[in-house]
Amino acid sequence: MKILLTGANGYVGKRLLPELLNQGHEVICAVRDRNRLGLDDITLSKISIWEVDFLEDPLFDTIPSAVDVAFYLIHSMRSGTAAFDVLEANSALHFNDYMQRIGVKQVVYLSGIINDRQLSKHLQSRSNVEAILYKGPFNLTVLRSGIIVGSGSSSFEIIRDLCEKLPIMITPKWVLTKSQPIAIRDVMQYLIGVMLREDCYQQSFDIGGPNIITYKQMMLLYAKTRGIKLWIYTLPVMTPRLSSYWLYFVTSTSYTLAVNLVDSMKMEVICKDNRLQNLLQIRPISYVDAIKLAFLKIEQNLVISSWKDSLSSSRFSDDLSGYIQVPTFGCLKDEQALKVENVEQALNNIFSIGGQKGWYYGNWLWRIRGHIDKIMGGVGLRRGRTNPIMIHSGDSLDFWRVLLASREEKRLLLFAEMKLPGEAWLEFRIDEENVLRQIATFRPKGIWGRLYWYSVVPFHFFIFGGMIKNIANSK
Repeated sequence: MKILLTGANGYVGKRLLPELLNQGHEVICAVRDRNRLGLDDITLSKISIWEVDFLEDPLFDTIPSAVDVAFYLIHSMRSGTAAFDVLEANSALHFNDYMQRIGVKQVVYLSGIINDRQLSKHLQSRSNVEAILYKGPFNLTVLRSGIIVGSGSSSFEIIRDLCEKLPIMITPKWVLTKSQPIAIRDVMQYLIGVMLREDCYQQSFDIGGPNIITYKQMMLLYAKTRGIKLWIYTLPVMTPRLSSYWLYFVTSTSYTLAVNLVDSMKMEVICKDNRLQNLLQIRPISYVDAIKLAFLKIEQNLVISSWKDSLSSSRFSDDLSGYIQVPTFGCLKDEQALKVENVEQALNNIFSIGGQKGWYYGNWLWRIRGHIDKIMGGVGLRRGRTNPIMIHSGDSLDFWRVLLASREEKRLLLFAEMKLPGEAWLEFRIDEENVLRQIATFRPKGIWGRLYWYSVVPFHFFIFGGMIKNIANSK
């Protein structure tokens, strides 16, 4: 079967891709930037890549042909509270135009459960996209999912942050809202199960797990599963704005995403029927079992995808590929160089930097910088990294974004997503003479940018000097 996978570098898309390949399907990954796919060479050799931006007016010169099934997994919540619904609508309209030219048989759209008449902006946008797709020249199947629980999913990571960091919580009343979470494993079964099933054409189905529980119960069950003591006290006085700040400062989510999540969490997300579950003979696993499976993946370093690696966790809404060429004109730099004896070990150190491993020198100063960034509205250090060993282009890394990660080239290039009066790059590479080069580049914006750089030069002297020594010599 020939399958078009949009959103291939998103959380669900990255989980779905290996499932489709294991079943022997021919997969075309539709992405805005092929450099952000973050796949290993073996997987890349098995797929085709179609670079396309559904936000732009359609260009038909490079479109694929004769596609059987297309998965529509495109969402634009990263773009801000004021505009993401417009962008999602435009993406769907352009997608329909492309599909008319391609001639796809079926489109499968993963949406959210819609129960309330007064929908959040997030769920209203999903409903609008569904209506647009129903007008497309194809057979549509819509899966309206409950909150997805799995290693790396936004809901799981937010609950994990809250429960692991706050033994006592004073929470807003929306934690009493009922929900029906579903394991990412079951979402995969539903997505694959409806492919080219004529009894699923022009149908919308709710999909969820077996448990209908409140967000408070979700946190308490998480704590019980993990053996954590947790006390939750609910107050009716926390406004949506205060709730958004609460999520933003305690968890790894961005403020924009926190606003949209709080807006959605006030609405009940419960399945209206189980038609598709009975039709496909799927027995979804419980919320507690989903947590256990998630931690099994985490403990084995087998997390395939994380919402933090998508641009929804970034403060930038544009394509980062334009930053991969490090500028030289008008820039300030700190350059360090050191001969390394064990190149392989130095590479291992470079590619495991950040997250739990830390930054090899002055970690307490990095943490302070992360707290300052969070206070200033940045992403902070809480995103960490998806995998402690492997890293790919496009991944998030604390308050950096990976622009290039190539062991063959012996090079790692990072771009700063922290709040700065300018733009910053941090590069590590080992040249042919086995010299490790560590280059921090800053392109200031105006006088405040230059004042910022010179104010932190004393810290750079200690941090960057100690960092390169430990990267070169640590085992």
